[in-house]
Amino acid sequence: MTDHPANLIPGAEPTSWEGGPVGVLVLHGFTGNPGSMRALAERMADAGFTVDLPLLPGHGTVVDDMLDTGWDDWAAHAEARYAALAARCEQVAVVGLSMGGALTAWLGSEHPEIAGLVCINAVVSVPPGMREAVQQVLASGADRFEGIGSDIAEPGVVETAYPETPLAPLLTMFDAADNLGDRLSRITSPMLVITSRQDHVVPPENSDLLAAAVSGPVERLWCERSYHVVTQDYDKELVFDAAVDFVTKATAAA
Repeated sequence: MTDHPANLIPGAEPTSWEGGPVGVLVLHGFTGNPGSMRALAERMADAGFTVDLPLLPGHGTVVDDMLDTGWDDWAAHAEARYAALAARCEQVAVVGLSMGGALTAWLGSEHPEIAGLVCINAVVSVPPGMREAVQQVLASGADRFEGIGSDIAEPGVVETAYPETPLAPLLTMFDAADNLGDRLSRITSPMLVITSRQDHVVPPENSDLLAAAVSGPVERLWCERSYHVVTQDYDKELVFDAAVDFVTKATAAA
C-alpha cells in the first residue's frame, strides 16, 4: 500500500531503489514532479547506487495543492530525504534540476560532508523585474499565471509539469534565490554544473554565477541541443552519463 494521493499525475510517484553504499538524492523542479528526473534516477540505480527520488510538497497532483506551499516546505522535505539516505549510506551525492538544483546547492551549503553535487539548469538568481511583475499580478487578484513547464526542444516530448504557475510559492523561491547567494561560498563539495545553452525558463547565467561562487572544485557541461528540461531532451544521455561518471568519481575518492 502507498499513501499517494488519488489524483497523482501518472509517473509522478516518489520512488526509491536499494543499491550499494553510495546514495544519490534526485530532486525535481518547480511545478514539475519525479517524471522529469525518473530516467536519470533509473540510470543512477542501474549504476549500483541507492537512489531516492522524492515528490516535493504540493507537486505532482493539481496546481491548487501547491498554493499553500513554499520554499521552506520543499527544503524541509529535501533535508529529510537527505538525512534518511545519509543514515543508511556511507556517502551521499545530490542531483537536482532547476529549483531542484537550487535545493541541491542549499543542501551543499548545509552539509559539507556531501560527496558530490550535480546542479542542472539551477535557479540561483531572480531576473530583474521578475519579482515586481509577479507581485503586480498577485495584486490584481490572480493567484497564478501561465505554466513554465515542458521547455523541451525535442518534438513530441512533454514534461508533465503543472500547466499553471502558482505565484505565492514562486515568490518564496525568489526569496530563497536571493538568500542562496550568501550561502554559495560555503559549498566545498565537488560540483558538476550542467547548463543548456538555450533555456527559456532559467537564464544560463545562473550556472555561471553558481560556478563562480562556490568554494569547491567545479566541472562544467554545456548542452547545445536542449532547452530547460534537459533530462527529457536531446542531450539527456549526455547528462545521464556525465552525472553517473561524476558521482562515481566523487565517491571513489573517499
